[in-house]
Amino acid sequence: QVQLVESGGGLVQAGESLRLSCVVSGRTSSNYGMGWFRQAPGKEREVVAAVTWSGSSIYYADSVKGRFTISTDNAKNTVYLLMNSLKPEDTAMYYCTPDPERIAGGGWRYNRWGQGTQVTVSS
Repeated sequence: QVQLVESGGGLVQAGESLRLSCVVSGRTSSNYGMGWFRQAPGKEREVVAAVTWSGSSIYYADSVKGRFTISTDNAKNTVYLLMNSLKPEDTAMYYCTPDPERIAGGGWRYNRWGQGTQVTVSS
């Protein structure tokens, strides 16, 4: 069973950067990719980025495009989310999830995530 451990969150000021990490254990050959989603109080979950382990396919939400970069290290079974030019609206708990799947209507389906890491951006 896949286990996920996110880290790297913190409190930063607007305009600063953070790099989140997600270590994946129990990964199988059927695990083709990873994603990051976030959850802020009172807001819907939002998948902000997703990537295949090969790096051949990458997705970014419009809200983070140009500021966030998702990447993988296959040797370390780790997926990263580099977040630059952070804004107060990026404040949320961030989670990684294996094999997020796009569904009709533009939504996503995913069924496993770790404990999350909190990102707080002050203005």
